[in-house]
Amino acid sequence: MSQHDKQSLQVGLIGLGAMGMGTATAMLKQGFNVTGCDISAGARDAFVAAGGQSVATPAELAHCHIVLVVVVNGAQVEQVLFGEQGVVSHLARDSLIIQCATVAPSQAKQLGERVAAEGLLLLDAPISGGAAKAKSGELSVMASGATEAFTYAEAVLNAMAAKVYRLGDAPGVGSSMKLVNQLLAGVHIATAAEAMALGIRMGLDPEVIYDVITHSAGNSWMFENRVPHILSGDYTPLSAVDIFVKDLNIVHQTGRELALATPVASSALQQFTAASGAGFGREDDSAVIKVYQRLSGIALPEAANDAQGA
Repeated sequence: MSQHDKQSLQVGLIGLGAMGMGTATAMLKQGFNVTGCDISAGARDAFVAAGGQSVATPAELAHCHIVLVVVVNGAQVEQVLFGEQGVVSHLARDSLIIQCATVAPSQAKQLGERVAAEGLLLLDAPISGGAAKAKSGELSVMASGATEAFTYAEAVLNAMAAKVYRLGDAPGVGSSMKLVNQLLAGVHIATAAEAMALGIRMGLDPEVIYDVITHSAGNSWMFENRVPHILSGDYTPLSAVDIFVKDLNIVHQTGRELALATPVASSALQQFTAASGAGFGREDDSAVIKVYQRLSGIALPEAANDAQGA
């Protein structure tokens, strides 16, 4: 696709949160004409300041050829696509929706059928990599859908991702793969928190724990990435506790649908649920360690101490 083609292609993106804003600005830098949509006026203004255009409702993206959905959960996906101000009924036939939110595979399949009934294409394309990789256009995309959808989406996917996995020819497969990733990610974060809590309770220096484990077999990407938040006491939500309450609930729900037990994921879900119930749902997901602080009185790095906790 030439630069002229990029400029003539109208791209919409619904959900200007950390991942959506990063993805939208990455596409701007690649020369795409991008219109962002978010209920937050602040988010819309920030995207306009970055060089994009903005609208307040999905229905106002009717002019777009491709619409990316980067919202928080399945209920929001339903609302922005099919709600009163949803975009689906306003798009021209053969337009493409790239659905990037983490939803149940069963919902992804249903979305594909409903969108196809409206004469539109759907790419089931969950994303992974975090806000930093979204901004640099280096996400991983786990996608499934018709060949036509992949062909239409190719330039946009290349602009937002370092790696695009083509996993199947129908919606549902991409969301299935993302669910495997989220099971592992959630368990790894919960386990990292438990390991740090144990070490601290035994009197080990948290900084030393981090140094040793990141050079040992017990390390994981999530341990290496999230434990520094605990060490610095910075629980700014790059990915919030409540995200894993949602995603691990989807794991649990899907396991029930398949009659497949997921006991390790279920244990992690309980820890994230406890953290959310204790008031930490909107904090960074590493704040799951505060459950251990509340239960056993461990002393977390000073800046992270919860005044209402221990």
